[in-house]
Amino acid sequence: MISVTIIGSGNVATHLFKAFNKANKITVNQWFSRNLNSIKDYKSITSITDNLSSLKTSDIYILAISDDAVSTVSSELPFSNRLVVHTSGSVGIHDLDRKNNRGVFYPLQTFSKNTDVDFSQVPFCIETLDKKDLPILKSLAEAIGSPHYKINTEQRQTLHLAAVFINNFTNQLYRIAHEISDAKSINFDILKPLIQETANKVQELSPYMAQTGPAKRNDKKTIKRHLKLLENEHHRTIYELLTKSIQKTHGVSRTSTTKK
Repeated sequence: MISVTIIGSGNVATHLFKAFNKANKITVNQWFSRNLNSIKDYKSITSITDNLSSLKTSDIYILAISDDAVSTVSSELPFSNRLVVHTSGSVGIHDLDRKNNRGVFYPLQTFSKNTDVDFSQVPFCIETLDKKDLPILKSLAEAIGSPHYKINTEQRQTLHLAAVFINNFTNQLYRIAHEISDAKSINFDILKPLIQETANKVQELSPYMAQTGPAKRNDKKTIKRHLKLLENEHHRTIYELLTKSIQKTHGVSRTSTTKK
C-alpha cells in the first residue's frame, strides 16, 4: 500500500484524490489546503488540515499547487529526507527544496474540477533525482491505471509547451469558431463532429499528413472570401497568420494557382 499526502486543492489535486481514493493499492493519509472550505466535503473520507506542521508521515507528498508556489511550499515543509514531488509541467525538479528527496509526477492532461477524468487516458511524466525513488512513482501511476514515462525536466518542459499548442491554443480557436457561429445564430453543436474527427485523425496520421483546407491547397478565392466574412480584425489576423504557417509548412507558394 502506498500512502500519499496531497498538498493543494485545485483541479489536479481534486482529480488525483478521487483517483487515489478508488485505487486498492493507495491510501490518502491526508489532504492539505490553506483554505479548508475547499476540501471540507472530503473530511469524512480522509484527514484534512490547513496546518503544515500537522502533516502525517506518508510515502509520497504531492504538491498539486500553482507553479509559483512550488518552491516556497516545499521549503515550508516541516520535515526532511522524505519523497516530495510536484505535478507541474513547467517547473524544474530543482525548484523543490533540497532537504527532501525530489521528484515530478506530471499528468499530461487538461483538468476541470466538474468533469470526470479517465486516468487510463492520462499519461504521467515521472522524474526523480534519486533512482531508488522512481519505482514508487511508477507504482503510483500503475495503481490508478495510468501509463507513465520517464521524462527529464527539459523534455517535460518541451512537452508542456507542445501541450499549450495542442490544448490551450486549440481551445481558443474553438472559442473563436463559437463566436463566429453565434454571430450568425448557428448552433455550435454542428461543428462538434468535425472537432472529434480532427482529433481522431491524428491518432492514425501525423499532423502533417492530416492537414487539409484552403491554405494547404492554396485556394485563394476561398481564403479571400473567408477574410471578407471575418468582421473581427483580431480574428482576421489569426486567420492570416495560421494560413501563412500552413502554407510555409507545406511548401505552398502564395503566388501559385496550382491546387494541392
